[in-house]
Order: sequence, then structure tokens, then C-alpha cells
Amino acid sequence: MKVKITKPDSTVFEGEARQLHLPGVGGRFEMLENHAPIISALTQGTLRLVTPEGEEKTFDIRGGVIKGQQNDILILVQ
Repeated sequence: MKVKITKPDSTVFEGEARQLHLPGVGGRFEMLENHAPIISALTQGTLRLVTPEGEEKTFDIRGGVIKGQQNDILILVQ
């Protein structure tokens, strides 16, 4: 999946991921390749990303939104 994570003033991450773990408003959820289209609000917590090489990256966020379709994911965070 192509993932872009941005803050109002900068891009935090831009690259490929094979797995995302997100702090959704209704609870944590996971996204894998070919996930159904989604728009969802995010709450304060830790966003975890796994690269195709298996490397884990974590980002502490205060909230945000995610939009994803056709393996193209945009995450706007605070």
C-alpha cells in the first residue's frame, strides 16, 4: 500500500506499508493490502505501520482522519 501520513505543517511518512494498526474512534483497527475503501476518524493513540521489509514504525497522534482506496492511503494527523 502507498501510505502518506501528514501533519498540518509537514509530511511525517511517505512510502510503502504492508500493514497499518490505527486508533479509531470506535476502537483500534487494522488495514492490510486491498482493504475496502474507508474514511474514518482517528483518536489519540499510537499509529503502527509495518513496511514491506518487516520494519515497524510508530507514530503518537492526537487524532486525525484516514482515507483509503485502491491501496492508496492518506492519513491526516495532529
